[in-house]
Amino acid sequence: MSLAADSPVHSSSSEDLAAFLDAELDTVSDASADPEEVAEEGEESDDGDEGNYDLDFKRVKRRKVELIEGINPQSSSSQGEPAQVVGGSLPKKNMCPHPGVYAGMCMRCGQKMDDESGVAFGYIHKNLRLANDEIARLRDKDLKNLLRHKKLCLVLDLDHTLLNSARLPDITVEEGYLSQRDALPDALKSSLFRLDRMHMMTKLRPFVHTFLKEASNLFEMYIYTMGERPYALEMAKLLDPGDVYFNSRIIAQGDCTQRYQKGLDVVLGQESAVLILDDTEAVWGKHKENLILMERYHFFASSCKHFGFNCKSLSELRSDESETDGALATVLKVLQRVHSLFFDPGHKDHLEDRDVRQVLKTVRKEILEGCKVVFSRVFPTNFPAEEHHLWKMAEQLGATCSLELDPSVTHVVSMDAGTDKSRWAVQEKKFLVHPRWIEASNYMWEKQPEDNFPVSQAKNK
Repeated sequence: MSLAADSPVHSSSSEDLAAFLDAELDTVSDASADPEEVAEEGEESDDGDEGNYDLDFKRVKRRKVELIEGINPQSSSSQGEPAQVVGGSLPKKNMCPHPGVYAGMCMRCGQKMDDESGVAFGYIHKNLRLANDEIARLRDKDLKNLLRHKKLCLVLDLDHTLLNSARLPDITVEEGYLSQRDALPDALKSSLFRLDRMHMMTKLRPFVHTFLKEASNLFEMYIYTMGERPYALEMAKLLDPGDVYFNSRIIAQGDCTQRYQKGLDVVLGQESAVLILDDTEAVWGKHKENLILMERYHFFASSCKHFGFNCKSLSELRSDESETDGALATVLKVLQRVHSLFFDPGHKDHLEDRDVRQVLKTVRKEILEGCKVVFSRVFPTNFPAEEHHLWKMAEQLGATCSLELDPSVTHVVSMDAGTDKSRWAVQEKKFLVHPRWIEASNYMWEKQPEDNFPVSQAKNK
């Protein structure tokens, strides 16, 4: 049983890991196979493939004996010949660094290990856990290989980022036309999937296939979802039917090391070379500097309802995002720019010393560079302005925020055209914009036209 064949990961780190697992855990020759084990290999347990893992466990155990006793399976010490030593020397006590655990035993020396030691990488292979030193080694090797091929790492969320799914019972009457497949326009027909065995319908975000194709030239890509593994694998088939982009780099809820949180601790990529696309900032508590926040894709009515929007969904309006100007087309340009700046040959430092998080900050700060912003009736009374998310967002986009008006102010951001600051902006021919102007610029990665975000007079209470 070849573990590499069962876990077809094409990343440099995963290839290295698969080869190592093969070397440590693969079967010995048929001549030395235990007849009882051979019989068991053909049996199927009640848990589907659990019988295979039991068999692998026995092989690990046998490997342990071979390593400790220094016995070559094809030689016989009974003939008076000295035992051949695996690896060239007899292992000494505590010499093995125990790089990982497979089926409860060290995958190098076969010593029985605590099942909770290390970090679980079940998406690469079931029952696999790696020690921190081994993870660091693999990440370092991965980084060098990626940089050699002028690539970085990209982690992609599924729901509301690349697609939108809805339970079949939640499809509204106005969305009933979606089930009449033959009557659907070609663009919708090719991106809408009814998955009866999962009792759901999934709509791929416009431009997603072009996005994945172009991004794959610049990045090694992972899927990372808070959904369960069967759902993640089914979505991967829709996004990557040829198994070209992700292979087994599909991380699901059960792979997370912290409940309700995503983390790069289960990604075999250096944090300094990883970008993340996700619509939810809160789940990336430790890695917000790697995150590009996506505008949520709400195709189905149930999605709008779940997030509290009292409006018709794209499906109910029989509309969709633009292929050329939508969120994925926009973020692809951002990714291409970040990649270009990261690999800029004009920089004198070594590639391995560069940090994509710093590049991302630089690109983000260009968006509202040169803007000086004052807020009016945006923050709650007595709330520290500098702590408000809009203030922080404007600064991240390169704007200067101020509490006071002066001639250098370029924008007044207000909820009410009747405030003193709002009237000053009109009088001084400054831009008066709604707070959504900042949010839209953040999502679109480009300063948005101020005229599209007018401020109306607040109604008298």
